[in-house]
Amino acid sequence: MEHLSPQFLNIDADRSGQRIDNFLFSQLKTIPKSRIYRALRSGEIRVNKKRIKADYRLQADDIIRLPPFKMDTQTPTIVRDQEFAPLLARIIYEDDDLLVLNKPAGMPVHGGTNTSYGVIDALRQARPECKSLELVHRLDKGTSGCLIIAKKRSALKYLHELMRGSQIEKEYLCLVKGVWPEGGKRHVKVALKKNILQSGERMVRVDATGKEAHTEFTVVEKFKNCSLIKARLHTGRTHQIRVHLEHIGYPLVGDDKYGDWEFTKQLRNQTGLKRMFLHAQQISFTLPSSEKKITIEAPLDKDLTQCLQTLI
Repeated sequence: MEHLSPQFLNIDADRSGQRIDNFLFSQLKTIPKSRIYRALRSGEIRVNKKRIKADYRLQADDIIRLPPFKMDTQTPTIVRDQEFAPLLARIIYEDDDLLVLNKPAGMPVHGGTNTSYGVIDALRQARPECKSLELVHRLDKGTSGCLIIAKKRSALKYLHELMRGSQIEKEYLCLVKGVWPEGGKRHVKVALKKNILQSGERMVRVDATGKEAHTEFTVVEKFKNCSLIKARLHTGRTHQIRVHLEHIGYPLVGDDKYGDWEFTKQLRNQTGLKRMFLHAQQISFTLPSSEKKITIEAPLDKDLTQCLQTLI
């Protein structure tokens, strides 16, 4: 469809302080980012009748004028009730500002090239009354556990500030190949760098020129040829736990990028586990409104508990 006349958007206090380009990306999902930037540069998009730059910070009561963009006519993906109902049942904390979901393994946090929808897309459809649902952070598709989703722009800004200050504590449960050494605790401080392969796949490697990364590992239980460990993140780099585990010689069970496939296949035959054993078990942070610190724990899914019971 095409808009034959300009559109006008009014900005409320909850959006105050957000960059206009980021706001437009969230509102105009079918318009390429390059087209939005071109419209900002040319003055087709204006705020309060004035030209602005892409880094302009919105203010309450601003009026944005949008040109008659040629919209993508592709029908948006409809998530069926029977698909997002189980997702709603996995909400383990909720208040007026945010919710915490025990994300299921195998579901991406948002739609992309190979999948039509993700967690955030399903929640937006399931909760149409929540106009500002946004991911506070991400989990890999194969990872389950605690995922924070903001319900207000103000909560999103607050939680991002906490993340920048390393004030959101995250702990993961991991099953790894090998029997963890005596002593129990180990700090891994090794820089990581992202690489994009020719196929477009994203890989992370240990590289001194990369970004600082720090993971604290503690043993929980040892089995015959593998160990259950807890990983606490002190930084939040892409694939950090998985790459650090590979680097120290204890690859994550089920990891198809950085793991030991032969060992994973062997354990799959023994336990029936068909996924990566990485679970965001616990998250702690201070709530936006009450400034009360809370700790939220996501229970293990049945396939993970059954795997551990088989190993005992």
